Amino acid sequence: MIAVLLNPTNANFQTQLGGVQEAAHAAGQRLNILSASTERDIDTAFATAIESRAGALLVGSDPFFDSRIDRIVALAARHAIPAIYEGRDFVLAGGLASYGTSLTDAYREVGMYTARILKGEKPTDLPVVQPTKFEFVINLKTAKSLGLNVAPGLSARADEIVE
Repeated sequence: MIAVLLNPTNANFQTQLGGVQEAAHAAGQRLNILSASTERDIDTAFATAIESRAGALLVGSDPFFDSRIDRIVALAARHAIPAIYEGRDFVLAGGLASYGTSLTDAYREVGMYTARILKGEKPTDLPVVQPTKFEFVINLKTAKSLGLNVAPGLSARADEIVE
């Protein structure tokens, strides 16, 4: 079973929930959806993940979770739950792995849009741009502490390896 931590107060909650449910169904995996929008909820969610014997944890994309990186990573480590996150900052803090949009590319796009606006283009005339570059980051030290062997093929696909 895979536990999924989502924030029910996030405007994208239903979209994230639908996406993980669809992916789990396609992969034949069972999910345990855990909700957290407060500090106490995070503790409760981890207790529920342990109680349900979750084999892994997916932490959804959410500013609240981003502001609690150290807490979430520490709980995953304390309970030895392999977890994947949406941002590389979680991995740099000791999380196992992340897969998400490249913030460097997003900031570059913001800079290009700003330049276009400063040159006189109307913001309403600019196209909506979706991310096209995603980053996969693995923390080998965390994998080792969890007793996981990262296959060479998986390491080769990573954009960054943290040791």
